[in-house]
Amino acid sequence: MTSSRPVQEFYSIGEVCTLTDLKPHVLRYWESQFRFLNPAKNRSGNRVYKAREVELIMLVKHLLYSEKYTIEGARQRIDQYRKSGELKTAARRALEAETVQEIRLAVDEVLAVLDGRPVPPREAPPET
Repeated sequence: MTSSRPVQEFYSIGEVCTLTDLKPHVLRYWESQFRFLNPAKNRSGNRVYKAREVELIMLVKHLLYSEKYTIEGARQRIDQYRKSGELKTAARRALEAETVQEIRLAVDEVLAVLDGRPVPPREAPPET
């Protein structure tokens, strides 16, 4: 993730991919699996994501990739968050966790360079 927090009002699919380190086909697939991921389309027919949707995407990513939920399990967990009123808090926590992980990786890379060690390659997120 290249930015700590979304600050724009609307994002293109390319911008969301950069923010979340996900590929466009993964986002499109998740749209078919999670009914709350339903970006509007502009006059050209391109997807336009709101900042809130970016946070929810980060929550889905966290549940699937970090907590190892299945798609169905993530759907159920998000429904639990929604029913308890914790959805916004959980989405923000997932975004913060991703930011901390990115910072940790960057610090490890800097330390490797300073120690004269090869920089470890970053793992690509699993394909969905």
